[in-house]
Amino acid sequence: MNELSQQSNNQSLIPVHVQLEYQNLTDADIQHVIDEQIIEKQCTSLNLSGNQITHKGVTMLANILKNNKALKELYLGGNNIGAVGMQYLADTLATNTTLTKLDLSQNQIGDTGLEYLSNGLRNNTTLTTLNLFSNQIGPSGAQHLAHAMRNKTTLKILYLSENGIGFSGAQHLGDALKINTTLTTLDLYGNHIQAVGAKHLAESLRKNSALHTLDLQYNKIGDKGVQHLAHVLHDNKILTALSLQYNEIGTAGAHDLADALRNNTVTYIFF
Repeated sequence: MNELSQQSNNQSLIPVHVQLEYQNLTDADIQHVIDEQIIEKQCTSLNLSGNQITHKGVTMLANILKNNKALKELYLGGNNIGAVGMQYLADTLATNTTLTKLDLSQNQIGDTGLEYLSNGLRNNTTLTTLNLFSNQIGPSGAQHLAHAMRNKTTLKILYLSENGIGFSGAQHLGDALKINTTLTTLDLYGNHIQAVGAKHLAESLRKNSALHTLDLQYNKIGDKGVQHLAHVLHDNKILTALSLQYNEIGTAGAHDLADALRNNTVTYIFF
């Protein structure tokens, strides 16, 4: 019996990647996916991106994942789970101890969905990568997420590109980053944070000891925002990659950056 148990455990460690993206799957197909891929195959990575799954299908997935010990990566980008589906997934995140990567991009989650998600993240101990690209997230959604980031979290990589958190959302995230010690990569591409938002993030970099990659492309930061960042870069020795492309940066901003980078750890900068 012990030998058989050991063999079973070893088999569960073998990576099983299931690719079902862009297959026109609907909620009616999810039970088959659960039975064949999650239960029978014990898949470790499941890609369901670009299908037609709504909160109904996600509810079924969430229920099985509460006690699942095999699935480590779940990709649900480009479906339509909405805030309701996010509520069920969030409940699962609070108890699941296996999932490390979760892609929820382009799912119309919104600020309400972010509140549910943040509540789940507070009790999660395994998730390291979270993709929330293009989810109609505004300042209040960023605030909910910031609350979760202030607590003990394992999250290392966070994609928030092409939402609309604005400068107030950047302030909430910046305040969280002052005490967060796990996040290493933050993508805020296309969030309209402007110079004021850049200032808040810059202030967080004075105290943050973990973030090494920051993407601020398409945020209308301008020379003033770059100036705030440049002042901090004189002292910050953690950040190694900074993206500032398409931010209306002129000669003055470029000069400030060049001066700040003379004695800095940043090895990759784009502007």
